Amino acid sequence: MTTAPSKLRLPGLLRLLIATQLAFNIGFFTVLPFLSAHLGQGIGMAGWLVGFVLGLRTFSQQGLFVVGGALADRYGVRPVVLAGCALRIAGFVWLGFAEEAPAVVGAVLLIGFAAALFSPAVESEVARQAVVHESEGGSRARVLALFTVAGQAGAFVGPLLGALLLHVDFRAVCLCGAGVFVLVLGAHAVLLPQHIPGRTRVHARGGIGPLLRNPRFLALCGAYGACLLAYNQLYLALPAEVERVTGSQEALAWLFALSSVLVVTAQLPVTRWADERLGTRRSMAVGLVVVAGGFGLVAVVRDAGLLPAAGFVVLLTLGQMLVAPAARAWVPDLAEEGRLGLYTGAMSSVSGLVVLVGSSASGALLSSGLPPAVPWLVLALVPVAAVGVLPRRTQKPSRERPASGHR
Repeated sequence: MTTAPSKLRLPGLLRLLIATQLAFNIGFFTVLPFLSAHLGQGIGMAGWLVGFVLGLRTFSQQGLFVVGGALADRYGVRPVVLAGCALRIAGFVWLGFAEEAPAVVGAVLLIGFAAALFSPAVESEVARQAVVHESEGGSRARVLALFTVAGQAGAFVGPLLGALLLHVDFRAVCLCGAGVFVLVLGAHAVLLPQHIPGRTRVHARGGIGPLLRNPRFLALCGAYGACLLAYNQLYLALPAEVERVTGSQEALAWLFALSSVLVVTAQLPVTRWADERLGTRRSMAVGLVVVAGGFGLVAVVRDAGLLPAAGFVVLLTLGQMLVAPAARAWVPDLAEEGRLGLYTGAMSSVSGLVVLVGSSASGALLSSGLPPAVPWLVLALVPVAAVGVLPRRTQKPSRERPASGHR
């Protein structure tokens, strides 16, 4: 009788961090969807250079998450988040005024590195606080699902705001994105504690070796990376299928909107059901099988217009809704004491590497001239294989559970 309220009420720090994810994505996605067109049409960059710049942004962000996570473990969440926000503000302002390729590259690298600082710091603290919340009778997975919903809502609102500002010019879009991060910086300077109870600081050195010798954590990274690779097919395989079926890519916007609406409206009910019925490992396993079903649907159901593509989006999104919160909830149980930031960042970096390599392979597969169903069947095997990679046991005491969580 006494635990029900704690499942509904989140402490102030968690509410701040979840709101942070919403604001981060509003600011970021105000700019990102319009960057490619600005580089090609506004500045006149060649197509290969546009792709190179966008790839640099991904590398400077996802590839360096492990660095940001390690810095958060060493210096605490607050200074790393504030530094990341300051760099993101500078990067967006620089991008708004950049007119030559070197300046654009510098701005994009700064924008990516900023996220590599603040994102793993925030994500690792959300995971740690979710463990505390669980120890007090709440649900760890529900907290992480709320974090996912906040991020998806920001990704939905950001492009709408950017599209309105684009009627002025791209510089106005960038300055608005910078303005969002000015607000985030100010809020965190006031509200984010200097010292979070229960969080210990460790030396930056000495964490990578044990991480690389942790087969269960690396297996989790591989399985999560396989799911992200599958989810990345929204931007690679799905456009090719929509083009094949309709002769254009106009329907893509509606299919992407369908995915966003599903996450915002269904993430919490799905996570609640999975938390009560499945548990961490089985949530990931079921989610990966559902993702595989989405690819199999497109491979098997041919000549049905956009229905298979829509079914793919629904199943892929549903699978991701099962996998992502479960994977984040699992990390604290596998992380070395005091190094949750490092492990959170490493999962993103390793998964990003899986996506980078796998996307190259899937792109070659899609353009190989094979019958259209074959690439989809091959892609369906990736999440199925990931089920076999998942670590076998999930129930063990978390070494990242702070003592304050039991008080």
